[in-house]
Amino acid sequence: MAGPLLQRGVRRFPWLCNVLLYGSLFSAGDATQQLLRRRPGQEPDWAQTRHVGLVALSFHGNFNYVWLRGLERALPGRAPRVVLAKVLCDQLVGAPIAILAFYTGMSILQEKENIFSDCKKKFWNTYKTGLMYWPFVQLSNFVLVPVYLRTAYTGLCGFLWAIFICFSQQSGDGTAKSAFMWFQQEKVNADGEPSDK
Repeated sequence: MAGPLLQRGVRRFPWLCNVLLYGSLFSAGDATQQLLRRRPGQEPDWAQTRHVGLVALSFHGNFNYVWLRGLERALPGRAPRVVLAKVLCDQLVGAPIAILAFYTGMSILQEKENIFSDCKKKFWNTYKTGLMYWPFVQLSNFVLVPVYLRTAYTGLCGFLWAIFICFSQQSGDGTAKSAFMWFQQEKVNADGEPSDK
């Protein structure tokens, strides 16, 4: 019963449903990375999660909704050549805009003096890391997912990306290596062995 009702709601209000789902999943990604990084007795930083949610709702969800629909209008269909062109456009135009908006938006909300500092330090590393993930996500998105659900699907996959990019924004350098090194250090510490091993 809920399945057809939900599907009707998404078809009737695609923008609202897609943007809300995208923002919720991105916020959940931040909360998850905080949970993974939390020390005993440390409280979650809900202001950080609110900032992530605000950036995701005000920019990323809307941008993805308009961007993915625009790509479909400009390059309609699912022929292999068309899908590859959409993935290429997404990675050359959409991905840099989304990364810049995230780091800059978070810096503005955190009232940093230099709102472009994180962009300068982390943009290229984050972009290169994204190239290991997003082309595969968008390939499946453009081949398998109906247009009206593409932003929601991007948000679903964005949950994992949000864990990474929120970690990078707070303490990483935008590389997958920094995230893996941090998790490896935590695993070693949890096993009770010295962290300098």
